[in-house]
Parts: sequence; C-alpha cells; structure tokens
Amino acid sequence: MAKKKDYNKLAAQIIENVGGKENIESVIHCITRLRFYLKDENLAKTDVIKNLDGVIDVKISGGQYQVVIGQEVESVFKAVQANLGESTSSASNNNGEKGNWFSELLGVITGSMSPIIHIIAAAGIIKGVLAILVLANLITDKSMMYTTISAMADAAFFFLPVLVGFSAAKRLGGDPMITATIGAFLTYPSMIAYGEKGATMFSLFGLHFDFVKYTYSIFPMIVAAWLVKVIANFLREKLPTAIRSIFTPMITIFVVATITLIVTGPIIQGIATGLAVVITKIVSMSGWLGGLLIGGFYQLLVIFGLHWGVVPLIVQQLSSEGQSPLNAIVSVTMVSQGAAVLAVAMKSKKTELREMGYAGAISAFCGVTEPAIYGVNLRYKKVFISGLVGSAVGGFITGLFSGSMYGLTGSLIGFPSFFNLNNKGDLSDFYIFLASSIVAIIVAFVVTWVWGYNDDMVMGAKVEKKAKPGSK
Repeated sequence: MAKKKDYNKLAAQIIENVGGKENIESVIHCITRLRFYLKDENLAKTDVIKNLDGVIDVKISGGQYQVVIGQEVESVFKAVQANLGESTSSASNNNGEKGNWFSELLGVITGSMSPIIHIIAAAGIIKGVLAILVLANLITDKSMMYTTISAMADAAFFFLPVLVGFSAAKRLGGDPMITATIGAFLTYPSMIAYGEKGATMFSLFGLHFDFVKYTYSIFPMIVAAWLVKVIANFLREKLPTAIRSIFTPMITIFVVATITLIVTGPIIQGIATGLAVVITKIVSMSGWLGGLLIGGFYQLLVIFGLHWGVVPLIVQQLSSEGQSPLNAIVSVTMVSQGAAVLAVAMKSKKTELREMGYAGAISAFCGVTEPAIYGVNLRYKKVFISGLVGSAVGGFITGLFSGSMYGLTGSLIGFPSFFNLNNKGDLSDFYIFLASSIVAIIVAFVVTWVWGYNDDMVMGAKVEKKAKPGSK
C-alpha cells in the first residue's frame, strides 16, 4: 500500500469484485470506508473482497456496500475515482429502489458529512490548543495572535453551511457551486446579524417570519441541496439553450434561498435545535444510567456505520448549547476500544497481530476506531466485548459527574476539547475526562488481558454481512 500503483491495483480489484463499473451507481468515502451504492449487491463477491490485501472488512448497511480500508482510504478512493471517472464516482443513487427512507437519509447524511469531518475535527483541536495556551497564560484571548488563529478554526464551523451544501450537492448529484452559494448567503454577515437579533422579515396573517442564525447548521443545507438539484434540473430541461447557463443559476439561487430563508430553514433548524436541547437534557438527567448505556453500546453503531447519524446531533449540540455531554461519552468509547486492542498487541507473540494491534490502538486514541474494531477486536469477539465493558464504566463516570466537552474531536487526541474557553478557571470537565479515560483504559486493558485474549485463540473470520437497517 506504500506505492500509488498498489492503490491502483487494489482499486481495480475492488471494482471488479463489486460487479464491475456497470454495477456501480456511485461511491463516496468516509474516514475509513469506501461506501458504494450498487445496482445489485448480489453481484458483489464479498468473500473475495474481504481477503484482498489492503481491505480490513466489508459491511453492508444503510443501503451502502462499505469496504473498510482504514487510514489509507482517501488514496484508494482517488484510485477508484480514476478507474471509474468523476461522473460515476460523484453521481447519486436516484433509482428510488435501494433500501428505504431511513437508509436513504443515512446515506445522504453520511455523504454530506464524511468529506468534511476531518476539517471540523482539526478545527476543534486548534481551538483546544488555544484554550491550553490561554490557561497557561502564554497568550491572552484579547491578543491579535489569538484572534487570528481562532478565526482559522472558527471558519470551518461558521461557514459549515457552505461546506455541507457543496458536499451534499455532490452526494445528491446536484450543482455544488449553486448550493455552496446559497450556504454563503445564509452566512452572509447581515444575515447572521439579523439571525442573532431574531429580526422579523415580515408578518402575514398574524404570523411573524423571523431570521434564523445558520452558522454551525447542517440539515437546512442538505434540504437546500436537494431543492437545488430538483429545480436546476427542471430549468435545464425547460429553458432555451441560449439563456440556460445564466438563468438556471439565477432562478435556482433566488428560489431555493427564499424557500430556505422563509420556510424550510426555520422549521428544520428549529427542530434540530430542539432535538439537540432535548438530547442534552436527557443525557444530563439520566446521569450515570445514560452514560452507562451510551458508553456500553455506542461502538455497536460504528460496526454498521450508523454512527454518522449521531455526528450532526453532536454538532447541533455544540451550536445550540456550546457543549456536548453526548460527545463526552462517545469520546471514552474510542479510548476503551483502543485500550482493548493495545492489550492484544502487548500480550500476543504473533508479529502480524502485534503490528495490527499497535496500529489500531494509535488510530483509536486519535479518534478512529474502525482499524482496531475490524482488524482485531471483532475477530476476537471477547476483545470487542472487553472494550465495551471499559467504555460502559467510563461512560458511567462521565454521566455520573455530568461531564461535557466543547469541541468535536474526541478520544485521547481530543483532550483540548474538554477545556471551556468561556470559563477558563473551571477544569472540572477536563478532570472528568481524565478520570473516565484512565478508568476505561485500565478496565478494558485488564479485562482483555485476563479474559478477552490469549495466543491460543483462533482468529475468527471477518464479520459476516448484516441486514440493512429497516429491512425484514
């Protein structure tokens, strides 16, 4: 996998064994997986793909045929794109026959968020590092350096509608530039100012239509991307060729921006904000029980790729509440799976398994658990269960003491996200993070070492295909 030609070879093998180019409707990628939309999943040779050098596992979930690659997924994706051509690799799944509404929705959310998750995660780390520098009195939050660097990080969240719109349009097969322009309109300074004040646009039959603030927003732009696709495609079919190139974007921008501003935006943003507030209260009120349950079962969502449905909720929590108790619990689940696979690496005398274990542990401690889960933990199921035990205990501690975090990036690398810039003297959330992470590491490591793994165990086959969500 070190050379580009290796990626090209692997890409060609994957394409051939998913049924060839003609069986591929579209393909996207997230942090560790190639996510194919296939015309006929029965044509894919899953057992062959699982055993390809460079493939960790194959999952079929959410209407997607997911090939788990690991950290090199972007390089493999580019090689797949080169083999398929840009039009195929970015096209959407529009036949309306694959999966159900839940599968389709999850696929759209995944395709919209996965290309930008690295960016907002990196932005969160920058903000956390700034918090540490301020706490250490190395800089002040009034300095020009702080303001400049903070703006670098804030830009990703402030203009999130632009990024989400562009990404969602590519996933849906719409026009990314028109959609991004609508996102830019929603984050235009005067629109943000009106939204912060809750200014009224107009009143009709006693109803007041107010401006809404759209920074950090996700779902309104996903709907806007769909509207752009529908309206722009209609106009391209109906308008004369001579005026199509100018009037299609002009009319589409005006119509979709207006609909988003007056109708869909306020409704969707209101629902999303309300849902985020409710989740925050439930997690806070449930305390140790919520932490125990979420900590114990969250990584099961990762197995099926369903965790992408949680990411927008966490982002919405950060937007509306400024913090996310849910993400604090999710963070400890990554740490625990990393500790479990680290125990395997340190206990085993098998060279290949040790290498996979250490690599998986590093990845998990950096916030990506798939290499650990698919490479080792699930193939020795007791190891995965040991990780769940550790994260349940860690989640219990986080929930018991009402831990929260102020950024998106979790696991050990995300420790700066537990510093609250709005209350620099309060380090309680950071101490809760330390306590829950240390306990989760110890519990997961010890349970794995004593019960979960020994070299006499036989590595199981890669996890078999599971039914799609919502299928019978």
